[in-house]
Amino acid sequence: QVQLVESGGGSVQAGGSLRLSCAASEPTFSSYAMGWFRQAPGKEREFVASINWSGRSTSYADSVKGRFTISRDNAKNTMFLEMNSLKPEDTAVYYCAAVRSLGGGAPTERHEYDRWGQGTQVTVSS
Repeated sequence: QVQLVESGGGSVQAGGSLRLSCAASEPTFSSYAMGWFRQAPGKEREFVASINWSGRSTSYADSVKGRFTISRDNAKNTMFLEMNSLKPEDTAVYYCAAVRSLGGGAPTERHEYDRWGQGTQVTVSS
């Protein structure tokens, strides 16, 4: 089973940038669709972005479109989330998720994923 480890979280001021990484232990990483979700205190875990197995199809939550970019490097079994123009409302624990899928699309619903990382904290101060 694939294991996922997030890194790259931290504290930044509004307008700043961070790059999150999600490293997968699975050598067949390229057969998995991947996603990023986030959970703020007292709120439900919500979709942020997702990418299909090839990297050719991506989806974004409206709240991050134009600011965040999801990508993957299948040769390095790693997925990334480049976050720019960060806002205080982006503060949350960010989780990466995976599901084995060779479909053309990238899942956007939490229940579609069956593997989760432990999360990395992102804090944006105003």
